[in-house]
Order: sequence, then C-alpha cells, then structure tokens
Amino acid sequence: MHRLLVSLFSLTIALSANADDAVLKQVTSIGTNGLSSAEFIYPLEGRQTPQCHASTIESTPTGLVTAWFGGTHEKNPDVGIWVSRKVDGKWTRPVEVVNGVQSEEVRYPCWNPVLFQPSKGPLILFYKVGPSPRTWWGMQMTSKDGGKTWTDPVKLGKDKSIGHLIGPVKNRPIELEDGTLLCPSSTEHNNWRVHFERSADGGKTWEVIGPIHDGEKFNAIQPSILRYKDGSMQVLCRSQESVLVESWSTDGGNSWSQPAATSLPNPNAGTDATTLKDGRQILIYNHTVRRAPFPAGRNMLNVAISDDGKSWKPVLTLERDKSEYSYPTVIQDKSGTIHVVYTWWRQTVKHVEIDPAQLK
Repeated sequence: MHRLLVSLFSLTIALSANADDAVLKQVTSIGTNGLSSAEFIYPLEGRQTPQCHASTIESTPTGLVTAWFGGTHEKNPDVGIWVSRKVDGKWTRPVEVVNGVQSEEVRYPCWNPVLFQPSKGPLILFYKVGPSPRTWWGMQMTSKDGGKTWTDPVKLGKDKSIGHLIGPVKNRPIELEDGTLLCPSSTEHNNWRVHFERSADGGKTWEVIGPIHDGEKFNAIQPSILRYKDGSMQVLCRSQESVLVESWSTDGGNSWSQPAATSLPNPNAGTDATTLKDGRQILIYNHTVRRAPFPAGRNMLNVAISDDGKSWKPVLTLERDKSEYSYPTVIQDKSGTIHVVYTWWRQTVKHVEIDPAQLK
C-alpha cells in the first residue's frame, strides 16, 4: 500500500508539472474561454455566519437556488443549512432553512446540502445531520415554490448494508428515463467506500447498490455521475490516494467496476462533474496534491473537459492563491449556461457562469 501511495503521488506531481501551464498558472479572466461572469452569493462584510462550506446550486422553474452549510465553523453544533435565490438578477439575503436541533438539550451540525429539481415534483433539498461524517444520517425536505418555503424535514432511514441512508452525499443525483433517482453516495465509518441509493418514488423509499468496493486499495468518497451515449455511466470520486478515482457501469447503474486511478490529481478534496448537452464531460476540481510546493491542497480550482472520461483537458483556472477554494458544484441550465458554485476562503460562496460554446 505504501508503494502504491508513493507511485500515485509521483504520478500526480508529474501530471501537475506537465499540464497546460497557461491555464494552470494564470487565473482566467472574465470573458476568456467561456468564463462569462463571477460573483459572490453574499458579501463578506456583514455576512451572517463566520464560515460556510459545501455549496450546491440548482435551476428551477422560478430561477436559480443555492444552498450551503454555515455557522461558526464546520462541525460546530450551530451549523445549519442556508439558502439564497436569484431574483431579478440578484441573490437574495441568505436564510437558514433548517438546523440540527434534536431537543432542548441536543443540537448537531448540518452538512453537505444537495439541491435537485426532478422533471416532475417539487425541488428536493438533501442534507446530513450528526456529530461527524462517520455518524451522520441523511435528511430531505421539499419546496413547491423554488426554495421560498420548505416542508418539514424527513429522515431517510437505514439500510443493513451501510447503516444510515445518506442520500446524495455531496453531488447531485441523476434522473433515469423512468423517473428513478440514482444518488451517488459514500460512507466513512468502515473505510471510505462508494455506494448508490436509488429511489423510484421521489425519495419515499430507497434501495442501496453497493458499497462497490471495500476501501482497502482506494479510500474513495463523494462520487459524481457522468453519462455516455452508449448508455454507460462513469463516476469520478475524491480519494485519500492523491488521485481522482473512477468506476464504470454498463447496466444502468446496477453494478459498478472496482475503483481505479484516473490521470488526474486530487488533494483529498471534493470535486463535481456533469455531462453537458453536447455530450462532453465537465469537471471542476483542484488540480493539485496535498503536500507539494504552492499551489497545493485547495489553493487552486480548475475546470477540465473530456469527450470520453479518460483524457481530460484543463481549460480554466478559477482560483489560484494561498487560501481555500473548494467543494464545487456544477450544473447546466435549460438555456445551456454552465453554473458553478464553490467555497471561497470558507467565508462566502462564489458563483461563476460559463458559456459552453466558448469552452475549448
């Protein structure tokens, strides 16, 4: 295992050194290569919580909605889920829509919200509650008015193969042709292991697929699902082994290959990826490893595209500085615009828009 880690670390250092220097070493200017706008969801001055993290974004019939967890700091019991909507071109003042209060004496932090708008039915907000990722459980609530108001939260339940149901652990589900939700998920209480949670009734009942590996070779979590014209699916996952990890399915997500290393580095940080309308794949990630000269860890956030999920081309550098830029979410709305949100210094959420026609 030690030799594997050393080999993977050396590989990712080489990848970083051989990548497109013009893209990686320079923050991309607005108006260049498809990057059309960048803004904070809320200003640093007067912000309602000292810290925030793990943002998510969704396009609804009434406009864009974002959510994240915020409070004193990650793991603090005062951390709740906050929401902002884009109305008349501006983001509304964030509102805490739910917290982890269990009783008058017990309150737990909230974690990793995931917004998803099914083709039919209300907007869904998945999130987690608990002292830590090893012990948390999945919750969900819904909104019929684009995130203005929400139903009471409901616990997802348990399954003998994983314990507490999690829902989509960080990145959005996909909706299959029959309306079934396939949620990419993972657990951390018995090594880091990837699994999937599937619901055919809008989240009322769930079936678990996996875990797809034992966590011995790769400690992998937080998958994103990509889809291909031949019907196959791919997931890209965060790992502790300095690389992004992939797995493939050729039977509609019922079974998955053993996780394997990709050609891309990973500093043990969350990523997100989605399939664009033109068939290309887009990935938002930190093109770094943890222990290296600057930029390392979460100092740099990048965008890469691929036609086949194997060969990736870095095309944008969103951030590059000695601070934290992390945990992106990426979607494409009905008009074709790509939206990305991510943690900026743990102090606010940044939103950028990308024109895929100009993304080369």
